[in-house]
Amino acid sequence: MTVYLDTNATTPVDKKVADLVYKMMVEDFGNASSRTHEYGVDAKRAVETARSQVANLIDVDKTEVLFTSGATESNNIAILGLKQYGIDKNKKHIITTRIEHKAVIEPIEHLEKNGFEVTYLNVGENGLIDLDELKTALRPDTMLVSIMHINNETGCIQPLDKICEILASCDTYFHVDAAQSFGKYCQHLDNPRIDLISVSGHKVYAPNGIGALITRKRGFFRPPLAPIMFGGGQERKLRPGTLATPLIAGFGLACEIAAKNQDKWQQHALDLKESLMVALDELGAVYNGENTSPFVLNFSIPGINSEAAMVVLKGVAAVSNGSACTSQSYTRSHVLQAMGLTDAEIDGAIRMSWCHMTEALPIDAIIGKFKSLL
Repeated sequence: MTVYLDTNATTPVDKKVADLVYKMMVEDFGNASSRTHEYGVDAKRAVETARSQVANLIDVDKTEVLFTSGATESNNIAILGLKQYGIDKNKKHIITTRIEHKAVIEPIEHLEKNGFEVTYLNVGENGLIDLDELKTALRPDTMLVSIMHINNETGCIQPLDKICEILASCDTYFHVDAAQSFGKYCQHLDNPRIDLISVSGHKVYAPNGIGALITRKRGFFRPPLAPIMFGGGQERKLRPGTLATPLIAGFGLACEIAAKNQDKWQQHALDLKESLMVALDELGAVYNGENTSPFVLNFSIPGINSEAAMVVLKGVAAVSNGSACTSQSYTRSHVLQAMGLTDAEIDGAIRMSWCHMTEALPIDAIIGKFKSLL
């Protein structure tokens, strides 16, 4: 049986979550906006329960949780929603990194085409930003700093606490794409200096198609977001459309489960990672990035092409060689290019990612397949 080692792309759904989603779909199926009968009232109650469950994970008020279809939509609202504010206040400078997910890079590129100026922070071979470069890049007209927490390809963890310290003395809005950390590695996401946090349900054992944007208040004021979609008053008029109550309820439960088990999950993931690295060391593996998440390992083995590796691993392990969002046609990873890896190293890069549901790694079989390519 093939072992699934691509949880950075999507995670399996927790059975308790799946059971709740099914119940909400076939029994408690009311529209949360319907106020004239108990079906709607019950659906509204389920949504607000989930809002609290999501909020509790990083200690924010439930009114600061805006439900979306996932982190991509959340990123778009967080970035494009600030456009008019930037124009009105003449704050049209944005700082981001060269290793962001395309769901951040492309909305920022859209603003760049519409008169905004963007500073792209570099990363070294370690995959981490230079904090001094961030300090130098900040300007009085900097509207937004957008830096991801954990990279989806390498697992590199950016120092959010130190970034928050740098931003403490300015009014620039700080957005964090936390798709790979929320519910699994929440350290520092509770820092009140982070204004906007994008999260995704299908990275934390909830279904596809649900996520949230955390919009932290500064005192009594929310980030000045304007809607980028129109057609209803749902979610404070920032995200119109009928709420996906079953998915929202499932996402909320997944967050509640994560809040109780994060530490245990991290330790299990780290044990798996360390056991794999011991075996890969014997093949001379090179690990791409430093300060990485327990849930992922990105590595290159000299002499092995990732495409060939994925072929021989079929039936043993489901792995990837980059972001699932850009894998329909192979192009070299912009993340690994930004880190300065050679074309050969990039072409050999393999990403394996796992979760608490991964009982064990088929290490002997994996190593055997790799040896067959050498």
